[in-house]
Amino acid sequence: MRDATPKAAGAIDRHVGSRIRIRRLQLAMSQEKLADTLGITFQQVQKYERGMNRVSVGRLYQVAAALDVPMSFFYPEPTSPAAEAGAQEVADLVGEIAGTPEALALLRAFRRIENRATRRRVCDLVAAVADGTDPSQAFDA
Repeated sequence: MRDATPKAAGAIDRHVGSRIRIRRLQLAMSQEKLADTLGITFQQVQKYERGMNRVSVGRLYQVAAALDVPMSFFYPEPTSPAAEAGAQEVADLVGEIAGTPEALALLRAFRRIENRATRRRVCDLVAAVADGTDPSQAFDA
């Protein structure tokens, strides 16, 4: 006999939600626009993106069509438990970082920097600012 209690959303649900959010932001689409396209409330989109609510297969099919990606876009490749834990940590970090418009703009701009040394200096500058140190110190060799 099945347990009547619904299972809580887990790591995969959070991963799927973060992928929805990342793709929506890539398209510069608001939660309201995605919700309208899906015929749901923007609060439901928020719950999906946070991994608080599971996305059914049928709804995920609609989301994939609305965001113009294959359904496989939302799922990680199965791996060993150790690799999966590391991948989940990276996925959580990427989802957290790419979940803001400022971070997405920073990543897009950073990707356009072709010079490797310049990329390293930008990383040093961001790290110095984040650490609260004098950013000019980031460029002392």
